[in-house]
Amino acid sequence: MTTEAAAVPKGGGQSKHSAKTHRKSSDGATVQTVPLQLDPNVVVPPRTMRPLQNASISPWTYNVSHDDSLFPPVLSEARCLLEGCLDSDGREDLSLESKPIMHQVLLLRRVKSAAAAGPEAGPGYHYRLENRLIAVGCTCVRPVVRHQD
Repeated sequence: MTTEAAAVPKGGGQSKHSAKTHRKSSDGATVQTVPLQLDPNVVVPPRTMRPLQNASISPWTYNVSHDDSLFPPVLSEARCLLEGCLDSDGREDLSLESKPIMHQVLLLRRVKSAAAAGPEAGPGYHYRLENRLIAVGCTCVRPVVRHQD
């Protein structure tokens, strides 16, 4: 199941350049900080669909990981159950291969800010945008055959 959230800049959806801050990171790269507000009203409800992982000729299962420093905090990643693919009788056919379908997702990682607001205010945090390549399902493919000359 995928949950989508929209990132809306503070101030009624208007992005103002004055709200952005620029600084140099320890490796010399310019880092731009932009206020971010996630609007829960923009979440797209899941569509009712037949689960494909058990109906596929390349079945898979999901490994679920939980990380409170990420948004979203729960990620489901597919793991192929077979090396080959199922034939019409339900037996594994090793002349075909089950391969994961990869998809790039964007995540927000919560990190402690280097310049905290002060000991009485507690540690400050900011979010860093990350991308990750995850398996979302499996598909059946013909194996790659390389002929030697």
